[in-house]
Amino acid sequence: MRTWLRLHWMAFTATLAKLARTPFSTLLNVIVIGVALALPAGAYALLFNLKTAASNVSSDPEVSIFMALDAGKADLAEIDKRIKGQPGVAATEFRSREAAFAEFKKHPSMGDVIAALDKNPLPDAFVVRLADKDPDKLDRLAEAARAWPKVEHVQVDSAWVRRVAAAVGIGRLGVLILAGLLSFALLAVTFNTIRLQILTQRDEIEIAKLMGATDGTIRRPFYYYGALLGLLGGGAATAIVAVAFLLLNAGVADLARLYGSDFLLNQLPPEDLAAILAFAAALGLAGAWLSVTRHLREFAPR
Repeated sequence: MRTWLRLHWMAFTATLAKLARTPFSTLLNVIVIGVALALPAGAYALLFNLKTAASNVSSDPEVSIFMALDAGKADLAEIDKRIKGQPGVAATEFRSREAAFAEFKKHPSMGDVIAALDKNPLPDAFVVRLADKDPDKLDRLAEAARAWPKVEHVQVDSAWVRRVAAAVGIGRLGVLILAGLLSFALLAVTFNTIRLQILTQRDEIEIAKLMGATDGTIRRPFYYYGALLGLLGGGAATAIVAVAFLLLNAGVADLARLYGSDFLLNQLPPEDLAAILAFAAALGLAGAWLSVTRHLREFAPR
């Protein structure tokens, strides 16, 4: 085990030294990979902010349950009991017909309408909010409430939730497609970079084979080279996105202020940043594996 770890450490340090010896070409490769990964990473970060902003909207989706005009106190108590027995109910607000009519009277433009009314036409109502903003759960509660006694009408306010969910779903699919396409660019960059490394070290590889070096010993430095190149590219991508968000936040803050909001674009959480770095390193390793597998077959000791 100690020997295995020592061999990996030697390959790793040799790879770091190789990257340091060619700073210009390494920097160019890292920038190309970083830009390619910054596009899907930035799109994902914007999608993350959209989802966060939607979840923080103050107007939570509601289910309004309107009672029949002849509903009595016993009927109201029964409906209140049934609402509180439903799973996921976070809050229930009862709005009496008298309070609703009094509020209706406060509107100056409604004076003629109120004067023409003989009696209060507004029903008692319950406004229900769920802990979960899932539109399917809202619809299920509304469907159940329509079958309750003395319930005249049920209105569910889930349209905007569905619109946001649909937009996030489309955005997520777009990010996946973009990430898939640009992943091929990263693979191609790593593939060609490793290919050039192999061709440059052709004599060294053939001598190593003559001396009995195993395939694992020969391949290992190239694998580390590809993984480190991808990791550095992933780091460049996260840095590009972070700087872009810092620059954008100045304009976003001005725009949000016009709407009385303090909204700002948030940076990605650490677990997402770690996932981007791991993804970039895995792609670099995959590109190195493809290149090494393809080109080392052509070498045979002379």
